[in-house]
Amino acid sequence: MTDAEWESLCDGCGRCCLHKLRNETTDALYFTEVGCRLLDGQTARCTNYPERRRFVPDCMRLTPELVREIDWLPPTCAYRLVAEGRDLAWWHPLVSGRAESVAEAGVSVAGRFVAERDAGALEEHVVAWPGRIPPGARPLPKRRRQG
Repeated sequence: MTDAEWESLCDGCGRCCLHKLRNETTDALYFTEVGCRLLDGQTARCTNYPERRRFVPDCMRLTPELVREIDWLPPTCAYRLVAEGRDLAWWHPLVSGRAESVAEAGVSVAGRFVAERDAGALEEHVVAWPGRIPPGARPLPKRRRQG
């Protein structure tokens, strides 16, 4: 897969750009509803993707190797699905042909997160939804064959 093909797997949902917390004792992972300072509230896209590491040094570049090691990608993430040998979801823009299908399926964080500058303590913003598959994003039922 070329770099461009790999990058095209990103559906632009913004879920990976929400802050996460890890319990140092139990190693439990907690999602928050707080977005990275570069996450656009209306589009759920990075406002400065090419230079993001300059402003957010701990922002990670996802690689196939890294995706197989980390546990914090949401279950809807195309990088995760491909690493697990699964198909892209029906709402993924590479399948649907439409970027809007991500929001229509309820996967996008646009309009659903708290800006980092307004959040305060991350512990006050722990939520479960980023780690779940929204009902509208579940696989479509298979059609029965006629005849």
